[in-house]
Amino acid sequence: MSGVTLAIIAAALFGFQNAAARRGVITSTPLQGMIITVPTVVPLLAVVCYCLGGFAAVQTWPYQTYMFAGAAGVIHFVIGRFSNYNSMQALGSTLSTPIQQLSTVFSLFCAVTILGEILTGLNIFGIALVSIGPALLIAGRRQYASREVGTTFVPDLKRGILHGMVCIVGYGGSPILIVLALQSASGLASGEKLVETYLSGETFAHSSAILLFSYIFASACVVIMGLQSNGFNSLSSMSREGLRWFLVSGLMIAVSQVFRYTAFALAPVSVVVPIQRLSVIFRLLFNWYLNRQYERIETKIVIGIILSVFGAVALGVDTTVALNWLDPNPVIYSILNWRL
Repeated sequence: MSGVTLAIIAAALFGFQNAAARRGVITSTPLQGMIITVPTVVPLLAVVCYCLGGFAAVQTWPYQTYMFAGAAGVIHFVIGRFSNYNSMQALGSTLSTPIQQLSTVFSLFCAVTILGEILTGLNIFGIALVSIGPALLIAGRRQYASREVGTTFVPDLKRGILHGMVCIVGYGGSPILIVLALQSASGLASGEKLVETYLSGETFAHSSAILLFSYIFASACVVIMGLQSNGFNSLSSMSREGLRWFLVSGLMIAVSQVFRYTAFALAPVSVVVPIQRLSVIFRLLFNWYLNRQYERIETKIVIGIILSVFGAVALGVDTTVALNWLDPNPVIYSILNWRL
């Protein structure tokens, strides 16, 4: 199974869990959601890690791998997810999507500056497309902050955008740390390709173990947050509906992350991250079906989201292959093939 296929599966599962989490934050707090979705899936991931040989793989890890795995877990599952829950609670899933799409741009920036990947004119075009959605949201902020007939939801734009910007760093920076962890575990220098095949089982072993340790570090942070903020005591008053939806979301996240971490071992960041952005299509569909009453599904925003998907593809596709397939005129070819 290729890294592209794994990334698509992860995107579909992530789209569904987003709709489940959106339903959860309607009746519960983001911190309650964190407590339910982060520590509770560690036993499941431990079983997956054991079955894939992850516990044997960690015996060969240098200390850098643990550091990168832990940092990836904290930045993604603590900072990114907590901000994501707050942003969804304030804006709804649909309105928060354009802002979170900018995490693709942040990932590409980190991939270029840290991993030595190449930025092309086509990538810059993709950045422009991804930026359309947030621009439409900001331009129509007064319209979106008003009540809409047929819904019970009024977005809080200021709070939602603020948490969305933090989410960009969390979700955009974690892929780089995952790749650095995989490279250190495999004994590769930064910038070298991961060339192991999944048939050997070694790639799955390392990726499953990195995912487990990411969750362990993140769970420790969530436990500290819960103890300091009285979050565990508040679980007794948590609504059954919120508990149910967060449990579903947590399970789907864990499964999707297994596919996601393995995809990073089999394909470059610049390929996996844009494919995962396709999860916004699944997010739109599932939220339209499950949460229509609690969403602001505006035509302009949906168009911006769809354009951002094309932008994400432009950010991740191999520029030479894409341009040879499109066969544009020489002027456009030279502009899109420009390299930094």
